[in-house]
Amino acid sequence: MTLPRFAAVAAILGLSILATPRPVDAWGNTGHRIIGVAGIRGLPDSLPAFVRSAAAAADVGEFSREPDRWKGAGQPHDRERDTAHFVDLDDDGHVLTAAGPTLAQLPRLKSEYDAMLTRAGLDVDDAGYLPYAIMDAQLQLKQDFAYWRVLVAAEAREMNMERRAWYRADRERREALLLRDIGMLSHYVGDGSQPHHVSVHYNGWGDYPNPERFTSSRQTHGQFEGAATARATRLDAIEAAMPAANSTADLAPRVAAYLNASLTQVVPFYRLEKAGAFRGDGTTEGAAFINGRLAVAAAELRDLIVLAWQAAGQGSIGWPAVKVAEVEAGAADPWLSLIGED
Repeated sequence: MTLPRFAAVAAILGLSILATPRPVDAWGNTGHRIIGVAGIRGLPDSLPAFVRSAAAAADVGEFSREPDRWKGAGQPHDRERDTAHFVDLDDDGHVLTAAGPTLAQLPRLKSEYDAMLTRAGLDVDDAGYLPYAIMDAQLQLKQDFAYWRVLVAAEAREMNMERRAWYRADRERREALLLRDIGMLSHYVGDGSQPHHVSVHYNGWGDYPNPERFTSSRQTHGQFEGAATARATRLDAIEAAMPAANSTADLAPRVAAYLNASLTQVVPFYRLEKAGAFRGDGTTEGAAFINGRLAVAAAELRDLIVLAWQAAGQGSIGWPAVKVAEVEAGAADPWLSLIGED
């Protein structure tokens, strides 16, 4: 893939502002694509060059849309995966109702979360499990990077030409897989920045106390993340608004804080919607809100990629397990752990 391909993606992003999009899920094609592109473009030089390339940005932008594109495969695929895109929190930050946990109270495993909801008389299919989708994708990326680091070190030192060729081929496979898995992480991180994906008010205010008389239109969600976002999105505005790097490495509380911050944007969204900020050509305030939310997601994606890369250096790969640091230091031979003893 070459620079012109990235230029083509940039052109798609620009033209999409003028297009009339079909109904979409999550941020829609424009939003999810640009989160992936901006996240990759924001990576520091400490990350491998292949991840930071224009080609990688183009690929991640496209892969970022994939969890929406694979919908419609059938059951149980759809029912199990659809609920990964959201977590419905009430106004006080509890999952669904006051009987549900806060994000800070989530157990370590999704199976334990499901059981917790069941005990509270709630249903995970109604609640969603977006925090676990984000954490799962980031940990997968960490392990992808661990394998890549081992393969690079082994390829550089290997004197046996057949083994070196295998290392090189497996590294190239791993690089393709890494970009795909960054796209999966990008998608769920993007979902987490969209206020409708973290709130019981996910498509109009709904049957809740409504003193500010916010809209209850069932078209609210789709119109915002589809047509309004396609019109307003600008890569330069997103990159300018991306927050500074956040190096918090404790994943569960980090994800909880990220999603809770999005929850605080639910009421501001509905106030802007009430003022007409997302209708017709929209307003300057509406565009700033959209680009700001996309910028938060792109920055979170950038930071989670960096943290995955850093954590990979302290990890292990294969069976029998071999430590990444020992392979990189030349103190361990990873051949059997990678190729398999059987």
